[in-house]
Amino acid sequence: MAMEIKQHLKLSQQLVMTPQLQQAIKLLQLSRMELVEMVREEMMENPVLEDSVESGQELSRERDEVGAEADQDAKMMAAGETELAATDTSRLEKNAEVKTEGQAVGEIDWDNYLENYASAPPMPGSRPTGDDLPSLEATLTRRQSLFDHLSWQLKLAPFSPEEQAVGLLILGNLDPAGYLKDPPLDEIAAEAEQPLEVAERVLARIQRFDPVGVGARTLTECLLIQARHYGDDDDIVVAIIERHLGNLEKKNYTAIARDLAQPLEEIYEAAKVIMEFDPRPGRLYSTDEPQYITPDVYIHKVGDKFFVVPNDDGLPKLKISSFYRTALAGSPQAREYIQDKLRSAQWLIRSIQQRQRTIVRVTESIIKFQHEYFDKGIAYLKPLILRDVADDISMHESTISRVTTNKYVHTPQGLLELKFFFNSGISRTDGDDVASAAVKTKIKTIIAGENGKTPLSDQRIVELLLDQHIDIARRTVAKYREQLGILSSSKRRQVF
Repeated sequence: MAMEIKQHLKLSQQLVMTPQLQQAIKLLQLSRMELVEMVREEMMENPVLEDSVESGQELSRERDEVGAEADQDAKMMAAGETELAATDTSRLEKNAEVKTEGQAVGEIDWDNYLENYASAPPMPGSRPTGDDLPSLEATLTRRQSLFDHLSWQLKLAPFSPEEQAVGLLILGNLDPAGYLKDPPLDEIAAEAEQPLEVAERVLARIQRFDPVGVGARTLTECLLIQARHYGDDDDIVVAIIERHLGNLEKKNYTAIARDLAQPLEEIYEAAKVIMEFDPRPGRLYSTDEPQYITPDVYIHKVGDKFFVVPNDDGLPKLKISSFYRTALAGSPQAREYIQDKLRSAQWLIRSIQQRQRTIVRVTESIIKFQHEYFDKGIAYLKPLILRDVADDISMHESTISRVTTNKYVHTPQGLLELKFFFNSGISRTDGDDVASAAVKTKIKTIIAGENGKTPLSDQRIVELLLDQHIDIARRTVAKYREQLGILSSSKRRQVF
């Protein structure tokens, strides 16, 4: 069979991931802080881009300075003055040294000096004093860490240089809760080239630092250290800490009393003492900084309608620099470079605008589905999935997922993440479904109103929800309770 080459025409469609499309998808899934950082980096790399707000402020500042100088020159010309104003500091010095009748040469005329000094402008280096100054706490750049607090005490303790080196290694291996779990103490001693006895002696001293119990290797050791330090190390307290922490957590005081052969009242008193100890002594010196959230959009209620307003505060207002527009008439090499940067800048500006429009459209679609929630609260939150919003605004589910990730909205019900409005549905006996977030709120409300002596079991919560026409399984109640951080009924029970 002979082989030959032929040409065929074929029409087809395919999606090509161009660099511009990849950039648009990347912008869509960025959070607000990540977007600001990315725009700042792009402004540093692309000279064509500039912030219209900053350039406008700089231009206005220059105009004000020029206008102020022109006004000052006009006033001085009108008055016929060619010298400095009377409030100049050089003239103050001259006035201060003027000799009056009956005064010695070089003696200062304080009346004239103070009169001129009061009318003089403030010095550039002047600063407020007294109550106007910020407090010392307001000038701190960061909170004191656990390591800083303990190393300060270590330096004040009567340790030799070798013992201080071991102590610093111990402090450097403490976890945020204040425990020394890894590496073992013998490895720390070997690293410091000191005997294990020296490391144990230093650790025993560190465990009595403030906060007491820091440097413990187990919860039992931490509680025993605090019991001995505060003088509460009686036989019952020590026995409960060493042998019955599990029963103490479950509040099974009867089993503890039976094993220790002690009256139940004595076990109660010992449990009260142990509950005053801190199982995580290092948590007071946590250096975790609070994360402040800036909403991407605002939802305002005007009358009976809700309006979505994008939040552009803090975002650079990008524009094309007029300086580089005029440079297009230069050499061909410069023209090619500037045209490439212009295309990149225009695409970035369009992508950011498209991102803002997409977020607004998704938020408006959410309002359609969750209108009752914005009016009445969490109890009226409806089940919602990504496909519902995607079909409503004719977009793909992946686009909705990117838009709602790490995006926040300020609503009449508070500051919420856009993901909050997407919940699975729980069936009701009256036919309508309710969102899982609304069920969690009902469970939390029911537990908050229970009697501490007789807490409600998960099955009893199921029955109470069924009275409200919510059909839910017991294991689902247990799962939601754990997600809310609520203990089981046996651990919630208040004995004393």
